[in-house]
Formats: sequence, structure tokens, C-alpha cells
Amino acid sequence: QLQLVESGGGLVQPGGSLRLSCAASGFTFDNYAIGWFRQAPGKEREGVACISGSGQFTYYADSVKARFTISRDNPKSTVYLQMNSLRPDDTARYYCAAERTVPRAMCIRKNPQSWGQGTQVTVSS
Repeated sequence: QLQLVESGGGLVQPGGSLRLSCAASGFTFDNYAIGWFRQAPGKEREGVACISGSGQFTYYADSVKARFTISRDNPKSTVYLQMNSLRPDDTARYYCAAERTVPRAMCIRKNPQSWGQGTQVTVSS
């Protein structure tokens, strides 16, 4: 069955960088948009970045534009989220998700069909 496994989270100082990975299995990877979502305690879920199945189209939340980059390697069935210039308000649990839709809709609706377990990102000095 469809499986998504996130990795790469951790503790980083403000201004630092992290790269998250989402390894997928159990489905035809390039038929699905993949998105990164985050949720912090007491806050709403946010669609951070989403990418089309081909990798040609992307969507970013305003809060991460110019700091985060989403990419995918279809032969490896993996999606990445490069996060630069991290801020304390980026602290959250980050999840990847899969859906047969377009990136903008996926990130805005925030309710994709399939989810990973998440990886914690903490930005603190």
C-alpha cells in the first residue's frame, strides 16, 4: 500500500538550514503531487510547499517563499524540502502527503489522501 516516510528533521539554530526527505513506496510515484505540510501545537495545519508529479509545477506558502525549495527525484521516489534561513516560527512537525491533484489545490485545501508520520523541526538558539 501507499507509504510515505519522512526524515531529516532536528534541532537547528535560527538562520540555519535543514533538508527534509520523503521516501515513497507502494504507488506510481510520478502520478501524484506531493506536498509538505506542517503543524505546531495550537496552530492550524499549513500547506508549506507542493509539487506536481512531473516536478514542473510548484506552490509555496507566502511564509516560506524564497527560503524553502521543494524538489523531487522520481527515479528514487523521493521528495525533498530544502529549508534555509530558518526562523523560530518554522518550528513544527512536518508531514509529507500524496494526492492526485495539482500543487496549488493540494496546499490550499490541506486535506490530502495519504500522509506520512512526520518529522519534528525545532528552530531555537
